[in-house]
Amino acid sequence: MEDTYEEASKDTEVAPALIAVHPTQNSVAVAIGSDLRVFDLIGGCAVSLVDDSGGSLHKDSIRAIRYGASGKLFVSAGDDKLVKIWSTESWRCISTVCSEKRVTAVAISNDGSYVCFADKFGVIWVVDLDVEGFDGNQVSANKKAAPMLSHYCSIITSLEFSPDGRFFVSADRDFKIRVNVFPKKPLDGAHEIQSFALGHTEFVSCLAFVCTQEFPQGFLVSGSGDSTVRLWDISSGSLLDTCDIIEKAGPLEFKGIEEESCAAVTDLCTIPDSTLVAVAVQSLQGIILLRCDPSAQTLDVAKVVTIKGDTFIPTSLATSVSSGLLWMVTGASNLGGLESPSLARVRVISDFKETTPDVEGPTVLEDDETPGGVKLLEKLQGRVSIDEKVFSTAAEALKISMSKLLIKKQYSTERREFRKRGRNDKKLKQ
Repeated sequence: MEDTYEEASKDTEVAPALIAVHPTQNSVAVAIGSDLRVFDLIGGCAVSLVDDSGGSLHKDSIRAIRYGASGKLFVSAGDDKLVKIWSTESWRCISTVCSEKRVTAVAISNDGSYVCFADKFGVIWVVDLDVEGFDGNQVSANKKAAPMLSHYCSIITSLEFSPDGRFFVSADRDFKIRVNVFPKKPLDGAHEIQSFALGHTEFVSCLAFVCTQEFPQGFLVSGSGDSTVRLWDISSGSLLDTCDIIEKAGPLEFKGIEEESCAAVTDLCTIPDSTLVAVAVQSLQGIILLRCDPSAQTLDVAKVVTIKGDTFIPTSLATSVSSGLLWMVTGASNLGGLESPSLARVRVISDFKETTPDVEGPTVLEDDETPGGVKLLEKLQGRVSIDEKVFSTAAEALKISMSKLLIKKQYSTERREFRKRGRNDKKLKQ
């Protein structure tokens, strides 16, 4: 019965709301289920997406969205096995790439020449783009992806390029972080492994880089289901420091949570022009700000920023290079038993300059202070006013969904054989 339930529930898996911000904050994008919503902050209006392929933009939950470093490209991908590449000048889909399996993560090379994506079987694929002949209004022929490397049947959770573009970093459900030298001809495969960053004891959920003028090559930070954020030297794969968020931020912030699995790190991102790292935690109503000291190679908690009055547990974080604002979204799709099956709520935090324990520090902006104001909220949330109580239901549903997806199940020998037979029977029937 359990196997039947798992197969039947795949079509209704709960998916977290995602947010991405243009590098110079020209626009903000939110994905909720199969719905991709974009707001133009320069023009102060909602964006109409154009996809000449016909039909809906995405047919299933979007699992990854990403702006390129220059801001000219945007990529969305997910459970419908489609990777859509958009021009941010015209917001036209310039190419659609078909994946063999559901897509779990995406990345764009620093020069915009390549789009990489990972599927649920642990294979990372690469697509080449014609950067020199790039035209934001011209739709190119749909590209074919080439396999670049593999994590051997482990779900890839995050992909990142190093700040200098030399390395390509991937993380997975089986606690591994792999650093590859990004090849000059990636369509031929990435065969040179630089290092493995090993130390997490649960799935690695997210990656980001901390860079300074003194350390332009940057240090890697990773978040995990083991309730830690870790600092790495990717050249050697050395673990430099570990920050246990429950221990250092204080158990009271987590409302008496006893199980570490309920305090999984769900997302993190670096704050522009600082060494601060914003961390979203599965059970925290707000964020944790960590300060990275590149010289001492340490991570410490700078401040816990709580969001009062809202049941707001962020599912995704994003910043732009120029704004100094942290954008957050909470929400989920495919929620059963509620009036609206998809919910999203956007909040913004500012004023990170004076983040010390003795100073008031970051400010959570009110809705009317948010860039784009009510128009932005109407577009990205679907509506301005939302009953906050329903978000506690969404947060609980996401915990269960993440556990099913990322916490590796332990099966007996008999159970594994039963599952294999079931899969083989389905193939024969097809």
